[in-house]
Amino acid sequence: MFSQKLIIFVGLALFIAINLIAMTMSNKESLPTSGIERLFISITSPFQMAVTKTIHFTRNIWGTYFMSIVAVKENIELKKQLGEIVEIRNRYEELELENIRLKKFVNFTSTKPNTYVAAQIIARDPSPWFKTIMIDKGTKDGLVKGSPVLVPEGIVGQIIKVAKNYSRVLLITDRNSAVDSLVQNSRVRGIVKGNNEDNCSFVYTLRKDEVKEGEMIISSGLDQVFPKGMKIGKITKVTKIHSQLFQDITLETSVDFNKIEEVLVFKK
Repeated sequence: MFSQKLIIFVGLALFIAINLIAMTMSNKESLPTSGIERLFISITSPFQMAVTKTIHFTRNIWGTYFMSIVAVKENIELKKQLGEIVEIRNRYEELELENIRLKKFVNFTSTKPNTYVAAQIIARDPSPWFKTIMIDKGTKDGLVKGSPVLVPEGIVGQIIKVAKNYSRVLLITDRNSAVDSLVQNSRVRGIVKGNNEDNCSFVYTLRKDEVKEGEMIISSGLDQVFPKGMKIGKITKVTKIHSQLFQDITLETSVDFNKIEEVLVFKK
């Protein structure tokens, strides 16, 4: 009995020999005609076809692999280009919004040229006990303590500290702020006081005075700080208590203090 290893060895040797013979015969100029040659070809053809298909399959796999690498690199590059395009678009939109804000400033200051200084907000007080901002203009720009700070929508506050290149502004929403004011329609007098919140109170208005929700509160100019007729806010709530001399009035400021980025300082 032949061993299994010997049978495998003989089979492999026979396969190699048959392939060599077939390759030699395939190099002849004339087609094979004898029965032996046809027998050899019929035996070796399936093996040669399998080898050829394996080579083609391997070649396709490698081609697909390299194409995948190229596709990944192209995808990374396209994502980078897309990110740059998105950044450019965001910058463009930001410039458009800034342009709109500056146009409002120009229209607002055109009636009184050379009386306002435009400034940017560079910091906000993080403390919940104070409502102040820092702007990038100071004494070198002609600003002084007490200068009123405005935007086209209304009053922002007044400067309480000033340095050469910077100033600190007390917002009208701060509890230490007070603006002499009046109701635009009825001309009822009062004082707008800050609450350290987003709204303010209209105080010292007598209970007998007619004040309605939705009416606009403006500056009276009598405090010698803010110009007369500047918007402060709209009345949102009116409460009259018979035991009290004054009304409790709450108003919503015309200025959205969370969104302002530039301000105008009125030069005295």
